[in-house]
Amino acid sequence: MEIEEIKNVLKNKLSEKRFFHSICVMEMCEKLAQHYNVDIEEARFIGLAHDIAKEMPSDEKLKYAKDNNIPVNTVEMASPTLLHAKIGADICKKEFGFSDKMCKAISLHTTGGENMNMLSKILFIADGIGLDRNYEDVDYIRDLAFKDLDASILYMLNLTIKECLEKNSQIHLDTILARNYLLKK
Repeated sequence: MEIEEIKNVLKNKLSEKRFFHSICVMEMCEKLAQHYNVDIEEARFIGLAHDIAKEMPSDEKLKYAKDNNIPVNTVEMASPTLLHAKIGADICKKEFGFSDKMCKAISLHTTGGENMNMLSKILFIADGIGLDRNYEDVDYIRDLAFKDLDASILYMLNLTIKECLEKNSQIHLDTILARNYLLKK
């Protein structure tokens, strides 16, 4: 499947704002892949398609997960929006023929995970630093991502955990595993 075909599918599935975000993530994935000598085409594809299931209603996410044998943990049950990553990976595998490596990156783009490969790391950080993002530390993290990818991911994970603590919300185990793995390295 060509990138333009995926763009057309996404234009019909996503809001204008989410589609723009997807384009921004695709562009950042491309830059990071080029910088870190990772397959640029794969990076562009996953950057574009990563949020294909983001705007699916929560009840539909839970039904899709059940119907497609996607495991749902207690954190995801309490916050079904997190399922968009796993569901998106499943959709991209079935509809676009993405490789297992590409689907793994999509499935981990929200929470992170232990022992992420380079493609997973690139998508994870690109999702948080695309040009549509404008939170307080984003310029610092963008700069850091091109100097030390792991350090930028660790910084992003720390922000995520801090936000969960401030909101008194559950922290996904994959986020903790990703952080601990990077700290051990």
